[in-house]
Amino acid sequence: MEIGHDLSQMADSEPPVVNHYRTIAPSHYRTTPKILFVHNHLASFVRIDRDLLRERYAVREWFQRGRAVNFVALRRAIAECDLVFGWFASWHTFFPVQFARVFHKTSLLVVGGYDSANMPEIGYGNLRGGFKARITRATMQNATALVTNSNFTREEVIHNAQVSPKRVTAIYHGLESIPPPTLPKENLVLTIGNVDRDNLERKGLEAFVRAAAYLPNVPFVVVGAWRDDAIEYLKRIASSNVEFTGWVETERLEKYLARARVYVQPSRHEGFGMAVAEAMRHQCIPVVTRAGALPEVVGEAGVYADSREPRAVADAIQHALTLDARWGDRARERIVREFPIERRREKMFALLDTLTTNDG
Repeated sequence: MEIGHDLSQMADSEPPVVNHYRTIAPSHYRTTPKILFVHNHLASFVRIDRDLLRERYAVREWFQRGRAVNFVALRRAIAECDLVFGWFASWHTFFPVQFARVFHKTSLLVVGGYDSANMPEIGYGNLRGGFKARITRATMQNATALVTNSNFTREEVIHNAQVSPKRVTAIYHGLESIPPPTLPKENLVLTIGNVDRDNLERKGLEAFVRAAAYLPNVPFVVVGAWRDDAIEYLKRIASSNVEFTGWVETERLEKYLARARVYVQPSRHEGFGMAVAEAMRHQCIPVVTRAGALPEVVGEAGVYADSREPRAVADAIQHALTLDARWGDRARERIVREFPIERRREKMFALLDTLTTNDG
């Protein structure tokens, strides 16, 4: 989420109609600011923001998949709203932001991930150059304000997209509080992410699978949908202690999180690391790299691999498996303390109220 990306893609998503918007507002629609909520995939973290906005504003949802835009319907939707709220800066938000400028409407984008990155060494990020970079940069630069989900991504956006720091606000993701797991922890090592070629290195799936060979008596589990032939590659290099589940329903995913003692994310880039935060909330001890925003999420409540090399990842996992249950408690306490949903709600509402009150 990044489980646009991360854990979010394990959740079910609603299949709204392309180029169609529908009111999902409270009954006081006529007396509250009207927001057009734009996205191209209803990942769990996108749904969280949509549902937060519904608590306070009149929200209409615009789902844009692909490049075929219904300009008549989009112009009408923007003309009828007070603010455009978009998730990620790409083709699906380009025209909503441009039309917002034409109609002198305020626009706010949540960005960070594939849209803010510029990592040609792993073939990742819209801002590497070319047509995607021009569209993404123009979308960010023409929006009234930007929100990032970490301080790392805020700096990345400012640097890569040449956006004024005054227009970029970091507001961490928020997680709902849940009861602690009741299942006993096992010496189970877990990672979550879509299994595709991009994530072999970006999410560290190859490093995770290769690390398992150094700990043959420890079960390793990869949870995530099989998107392309990367699964065949991983199966070829995997030792016998690695399980590939494919996509799993939420209930089964929760059981894996409850059972696992260690959660691993040896990433090359993370705009936040929602899957890591979700696992920590379930008292998993995180083993991560220092890539992107991962240190902001994990803090001192986990183990950092010295490198992304499989042996280094295995050494960090082995160390984490020796830690007692207090480390799982520590991980959970950090997420509950630092990333409550109430804090995101409060900060997001304050920013939106300022933008709608001041009319951008």
